[in-house]
Amino acid sequence: MSSLKLAALQLAGQPTVQGYNAQAAVTRGQIIVAAEIAVESPDFGHLEPAVRAALRELENAGVTQRPETVLADAGYWHKQQMESIVGDGIQVPVPPDAGLREGARPGWDEGMYAFMRRVLSSDYGGELYKHRKATVEPVLAQNKFNRGFRRFQRRGRAAARSEWRFQASVHNLLKLHSHWISPAIA
Repeated sequence: MSSLKLAALQLAGQPTVQGYNAQAAVTRGQIIVAAEIAVESPDFGHLEPAVRAALRELENAGVTQRPETVLADAGYWHKQQMESIVGDGIQVPVPPDAGLREGARPGWDEGMYAFMRRVLSSDYGGELYKHRKATVEPVLAQNKFNRGFRRFQRRGRAAARSEWRFQASVHNLLKLHSHWISPAIA
């Protein structure tokens, strides 16, 4: 496994209803290696906890190879968390901009922001980041739209976390089943 992709499946209800932000760390083969729940809606601040959860799950499964790269969308931009992950020897190409505005945000045009824009605009960075959309987004779409997982059925954070992890396990088992029944290539 060379990289993890992070994304959040938004499963929040109306403003007066308790909702959760479901986080998923996914391999290039669309296997969910970590499934976590947060009570905060935005993805900001969830990058490092999701990466740590994925590393913990991989270690518990006996996987000794560590991810080389973590890809996440602009909502996960958190400078301190990115620096911490890079300090562990893992690349973290995360765009500082969501692409909703022209130009950089005021004060976000130098240093790490400019560096990350250069990395992502390079051939290597662009090719690497392109994989995020082809790995984690289909996993979330499969669960949300094809399997109809749009809201939690149980109350409380622990129950919602169990439900999300169960959903992730079902996803992984179906991936495994599809792999087993696929025809062998001669």
